[in-house]
Amino acid sequence: MKFNKTLVTLAVVGSCLSSQVVLADSLSGNVSVTNNYIWRGLTQTMNEAAVQGGIDYASDSGFYAGTWASNVKYEESDAYSYEHDVYFGFAGEAGDISYDVGYLYYNYDENAGYDFGEVYGSIGYGSFSATLSVLANAEPDEGPGEDFGFGQATYLSLDYGIALESGTEIGLHLGHHQGDFAESFNGVTDAYIDYGVTIAKDGFAFMISGTDLDDNDDFANTPERDNDSIKYTVSYSVDFEL
Repeated sequence: MKFNKTLVTLAVVGSCLSSQVVLADSLSGNVSVTNNYIWRGLTQTMNEAAVQGGIDYASDSGFYAGTWASNVKYEESDAYSYEHDVYFGFAGEAGDISYDVGYLYYNYDENAGYDFGEVYGSIGYGSFSATLSVLANAEPDEGPGEDFGFGQATYLSLDYGIALESGTEIGLHLGHHQGDFAESFNGVTDAYIDYGVTIAKDGFAFMISGTDLDDNDDFANTPERDNDSIKYTVSYSVDFEL
């Protein structure tokens, strides 16, 4: 999704969940292109390019809702071709403190059978923010010893943003993903940490990201994914009012 994934991935000033600025009854759109769609430190396109976009509504009450889509690919021949997200929540701020709570549903090709939803909460202070996403529901059946129930997978992220006088924004990101569903969806064998540094200005962004994954995660670290290596991402995004 645009505010939760693209901007957090690009690490603009802090976590976008907590820095969501609620405008009075506004409807906006966004379009972006990137050489690699990175989500929580892992490529979602086998290190190939992605075209993405979405529509967002924000009310002066603090309520917001939106939808976002991107192409995805996890293997040369698989059931995945797109990701379509739908989300809603409530955000606000008081002085230097900001907050955001909501629900996000990840929808993939029908044949993939791996749709899932998360509830999230974020709190920010100044340029620092912390966000916790918790598994709420999952479509696939559980395998032996697996638990895809509510709260059985989480993603905790810490973000810090630095705004320069030139208009350049520098973002620092650290995340931790764990749980049976996280391992099943990502093709990893254990919890992992991801990290990143991003420089962004005027719609352009350059990101360096990595994980602490090792060679034991055969699916996640095939040559086409290479998720145990440092990745470099360049993107351009445009926002517009509707």
